Amino acid sequence: MIYNNLLFFLVAIFLFTMTGGTEKPLFPLPASLALFSVLLFLFDRLAKRLYSRVNRNGSGAYFDAEKRLSLLALIFYSAVLFSCDIHYYLSPLDLGGNFPSFVNIGGLAFFFLFLLLMWRHAKPAYQVIFSRSYSTRAFLLYNTKANLPIVLPWIVLSLSYDLLALLPFPGLKTFLHSEAGEYTSFILFLLLILIFFPPLVRRLWGCTPFPQGELLDHLQAFFRKQRFSAKIFIWPLFEGRVITAGVMGIIPGLRYVMITPALLNNLSLNELDAVMAHEIGHIKKKHMLLYLLIISGFSILAGFVLEPFTFFLLSRSSFYTLLELTGLTAENMLTVLMAITVLGLMVLYFRFLFGYFVRNFERQADLHVFKAIGSSDSIISAFEKIAVLSGNIRDLPSWHHFGIGQRVDYLQRCEEDRSWIKRHNRKVLLSLLVYIIVIITAASSQRFIPTETWKQLYEEKYTEFILDQKLIREPDKALWLGIAADLMQHKKMEKKAIAAYDKALTLEPSNPKLLNNLAWLLLTSDDSSLRDPARALDLARLAAVQIPAGYVLDTLATAYWANGFIEKAVATERQAMFADPEEGTYYREQILKFTSRSYESTIMEKDGQ
Repeated sequence: MIYNNLLFFLVAIFLFTMTGGTEKPLFPLPASLALFSVLLFLFDRLAKRLYSRVNRNGSGAYFDAEKRLSLLALIFYSAVLFSCDIHYYLSPLDLGGNFPSFVNIGGLAFFFLFLLLMWRHAKPAYQVIFSRSYSTRAFLLYNTKANLPIVLPWIVLSLSYDLLALLPFPGLKTFLHSEAGEYTSFILFLLLILIFFPPLVRRLWGCTPFPQGELLDHLQAFFRKQRFSAKIFIWPLFEGRVITAGVMGIIPGLRYVMITPALLNNLSLNELDAVMAHEIGHIKKKHMLLYLLIISGFSILAGFVLEPFTFFLLSRSSFYTLLELTGLTAENMLTVLMAITVLGLMVLYFRFLFGYFVRNFERQADLHVFKAIGSSDSIISAFEKIAVLSGNIRDLPSWHHFGIGQRVDYLQRCEEDRSWIKRHNRKVLLSLLVYIIVIITAASSQRFIPTETWKQLYEEKYTEFILDQKLIREPDKALWLGIAADLMQHKKMEKKAIAAYDKALTLEPSNPKLLNNLAWLLLTSDDSSLRDPARALDLARLAAVQIPAGYVLDTLATAYWANGFIEKAVATERQAMFADPEEGTYYREQILKFTSRSYESTIMEKDGQ
């Protein structure tokens, strides 16, 4: 369940951080509270109904109900995020922008509310199945403490980042907000978590020191023989009735092996040694650090592709079609699409790629028994017992451990042919090398992604979309018509641009910008049928009288040249040079063109091209 819960919390954290805040809530506060209450009530009824069927079906049904309701909690939480504007109403918690982590923690608390409802209805079934009585409050606290280690690293990281940002060191702030700084601080923090987090987790999970006696002496002697150091604790997971063990920590003094009472009560001494050899295998193969690498990999990949992918979405025509169909703002639509896409990628990444490595790391740990003990007989018999005692789960598939039957089959294959051990170790090593190469390649190939092209397309399409909306609301406003005409001219939609300019001029006939831009289009249009030098001259004269700026005088000079008035064209271009000396080189080139070539020959060359 730990791996499943990790995935659920990762998704919940991602959903909240991706949805962002809005300047104006979708509903007023009373309506948002009412909607939130309805969603809580519906989830509460579903949880009660689902757990009412669990009592008579054993622990397997209990865990299945918990998994289904955790997924439903995510769905309801998503509905709350997108409809109740949690970000907006929690925004005062950031204390003037100094502690955005408080808002994030508050947002995650809403997901915990759904889980608390689920656990409240799980209590009667839990008490029957695991033969333990709890008050409602104690049971909720028990489950909260069991899941807290999953989210505590994120909470501590968020708070630490906010506190570091408040330090009076500008250089540190600059580094922390840089791409390299974010990745460095993230990886360093995860390393600190691996080192110092195990003692806190041990306490939250209620682990107690392994009792003194012959069994403890035996286990410690086995550890010494394996050149392995760790403190041993009793792990009361699900009242100690789950048959399992685990290891935490990368430093011997802060490393713990945890064993459930059910494992101790049902395995022989040799089988227990084999299980310990499995846990030692995780440490010998550096799986804790490799987990850190793979978890960090998603953040690295997301950091490199997030910005380009954002501009890619914004540059697609289909994005603006969706805006028209849904009536959402561009910001909200982008949030929804980004959330769906990146959430899907995150689930796929952790469910399949992370799951692939976890399964194969578990198999590596299984295979360590050959080195530690010399044979797989003991761990195979331990697995067979666990399968039967856990409800005949031998053939039950597992996305993070391989099924017990699969693990036994591979161990038996290795027993017959030890070369399969080396094959698997090579497979893991090769997979890690490929993974690292992919991460490095993805990071280094960012410059080949056409981000700037997508950004330019986005700016054009977004401007066009906004203009369309403005023109629908204010069809008789010359400003929007003029901007639309400029955009059409830029996109070579010249006939439509002329029509838009004409319509704008009927509303503001003396607007110098409209007059100048239309005159230039009539002189330089790619479509010869749209050129009209005589009209262009009239328009340019009117514009230049009002704004004798360099670019307007250049249009007038070009109009004189197009109509055969070369001397006037040269004189006007010199006026433009005087008005705008910074563009002197361009104006001198224009004068050379006016005196050496005719408008007709220039146009013919252009048409020929």
